[in-house]
Amino acid sequence: MNDPRRLAVRVGVLTGGGDCPGLNAVIRAVVRKGVQEHGFEFVGFRDGWRGPLEGLTMPLGVEQCRGILPRGGTILGSSRTNPFKVERGVEQITDNLAAAGVDALVAIGGEDTLGVATKLADLGVRVVGVPKTIDNDLSGTDFTFGFDTAVNIATEAIDRLHTTAESHHRVLVVEVMGRHAGWIALHAGIAGGASAVLIPEQPFDIERVCAFVESRFETEYAPIIVVSEGAVPVDAGPGEQGMTLQSGEVDAFGHVRLGGIGDRLASEIEHRTGKEARAVVLGHVQRGGTPTAFDRWLATRFGLHAIDAVAEGDFGVMVALRGTDIVRVPLIEGTGELKLVSAEEYAEAQVFFG
Repeated sequence: MNDPRRLAVRVGVLTGGGDCPGLNAVIRAVVRKGVQEHGFEFVGFRDGWRGPLEGLTMPLGVEQCRGILPRGGTILGSSRTNPFKVERGVEQITDNLAAAGVDALVAIGGEDTLGVATKLADLGVRVVGVPKTIDNDLSGTDFTFGFDTAVNIATEAIDRLHTTAESHHRVLVVEVMGRHAGWIALHAGIAGGASAVLIPEQPFDIERVCAFVESRFETEYAPIIVVSEGAVPVDAGPGEQGMTLQSGEVDAFGHVRLGGIGDRLASEIEHRTGKEARAVVLGHVQRGGTPTAFDRWLATRFGLHAIDAVAEGDFGVMVALRGTDIVRVPLIEGTGELKLVSAEEYAEAQVFFG
């Protein structure tokens, strides 16, 4: 399996981490080009890294990929399984790949899924990565598929909330996803004409937020505040989440479950300004449903280039968008550090706040 001179003829495909629109488009592109141009066979691994870890497979061919382009989610299923947290996890994966006759893997996922792929590649597993996350926080690529769909969903919600907020003269706080990076909040907030956008990269001053609220009411428009789930106030101490609530639950990659910033912020605004405030949490709505045309296009291109990398025996790489080109970069470039909103990018949006 690990002989780099032997081209793969049976390819495994898996999708890991949080689901997002566009995953099925990648699977479809990988399989159709792999079968039609390279003569490969495919096997689908179920539920992320749990598939190769436990030998969970499903047939995967052109027939299974018919009609899946506009479907959200993933026909392969997903999970947040981390084989490096399982005793003999790596050995189980290599044994199951060999038992299934799999020569190479196409791993589609975000920082955690591709982080596992990076470690496995270092251990000799033949793997090509495809970057996926609605948060758009993977380094090495200009955009990840799923992000455009999430931004469009959030923007449509903000558009709808403007009318109901103005009808009742109330503040609406819209909580969107974004644990570490505020790309969804920033893009959707600007596109939706929000009065303020609060992101994890820039701790917020609640007094300034309330000033934005008052300023907006002075123009006879009701304020919309967009906040990432990971945003924190400036007075949060080291290691504290401030207004953000955490459950005691931690996933296999060490992430705590965040939530509650929207409700807490709405309550604080109402208390300080005397204006009625409500919170709307978009949550997993941002992940679901049919992908936008851009995400279908990007996911398809990623899939086509990923299977070409397999055909050329170019492993340990991730496909990435640079400008309008699809390129290959070392897997570590996609997982080494998160791509965050810079202070300069955030400052550009300030002219629209208030």
